[in-house]
Amino acid sequence: MWIKVCGITRLEDAVSAARFGADAVGFVFDGGDRSISPDEARDIARRMPAGPAKVGVFSGASASEVARTAEYCGLDLVQLRGGEDEEYCRELGDMVIKTVEVEDTLDVIRARRYPCRALVLDGYGCASMDWKRVRALKPGHPVIISGELNPGNVGRAVKEVAPYGVDVCAGVESEPGVKDPVLMYRFIEKARKADYDLHE
Repeated sequence: MWIKVCGITRLEDAVSAARFGADAVGFVFDGGDRSISPDEARDIARRMPAGPAKVGVFSGASASEVARTAEYCGLDLVQLRGGEDEEYCRELGDMVIKTVEVEDTLDVIRARRYPCRALVLDGYGCASMDWKRVRALKPGHPVIISGELNPGNVGRAVKEVAPYGVDVCAGVESEPGVKDPVLMYRFIEKARKADYDLHE
């Protein structure tokens, strides 16, 4: 089970995520309450414990700008959550994770076309989506689910979808951009337990 804590804006939150066993931390570069500058992300990335992958989240930037930021900050992966097409993804090579907003299974089928390391299917809280069907569709890439995940529902989500990973942001925060260490710990614990139970 690959677990990413996204929207990191503070070193202490990155440290906690690493200590609790997160596999990745995410830095948002495309605006909003959780946005961070490349200089801030670089500083956190250099000072946090080794282990978690460092993921930059982008939308609306050129591929060359994404590549420059990734190199400057020491990112391991880039997560694209805008309207990027297949060619854009190819330009950035095998470090791409592509986010796709999903409302129905057709969105999952369409997502297969992206050349990427993994797909983030965003919309777990969407009532119109039959998430059990995602397991049967096998999109062709490792599937990471996100969208309204929190310690209270991540266990059910893992058992329902059997994803490669989960991606959490607001569900472990005390306020936008500020992670709650207790919620982070519980989220990671519950995700791992559900994954263990699923594959036992």
